[in-house]
Amino acid sequence: VHARRPILLALLLALAAAARPSAAEDRAGTPPRIVFLGDSITEAGAGPHGYVTLAGAALAERLPGTETIGAGISGNRVPDLLARLDRDVLTRRPDVVVVYIGINDVWHSQNGRGTPKGEFEAGMRTLVERIRKAGARPVLCTPTVIGEKKAGTNPLDAMLDDYAGVTRAVAAAA
Repeated sequence: VHARRPILLALLLALAAAARPSAAEDRAGTPPRIVFLGDSITEAGAGPHGYVTLAGAALAERLPGTETIGAGISGNRVPDLLARLDRDVLTRRPDVVVVYIGINDVWHSQNGRGTPKGEFEAGMRTLVERIRKAGARPVLCTPTVIGEKKAGTNPLDAMLDDYAGVTRAVAAAA
């Protein structure tokens, strides 16, 4: 639990900064609504001890009434998020959308179902544009690990680092 605290604190501070003031004019004066969009990590994160739940509880202490919604589906990649963005996220009229994706885009490259880097970048840019156009603020998270091996010993580490770099570049340009 202690190792998670710096990551959680950084996420909370980013969300708190992004949530003030509300980006959605028709929700002005109401507590922020934050949707966490992603894959199985986000799906599990909405469970009792997951990061979505923990972030929601901590944010509600600092910003009473904050609503957090988990919108993660196992196996999802950027194209899947694009396909369900309206239905699962934008219809909920969020103020902030936390996008945590990329692991399956890389991992599934081993079986020919990954997302090519150019398509991943274009998809991330489209997600940011559509989220902003809906009046919400995107918060992009880089993909973490595949296989949880020591740094540099996983054959997908270099590719994962490339995709994390794409995410950072899209976030910096946004």
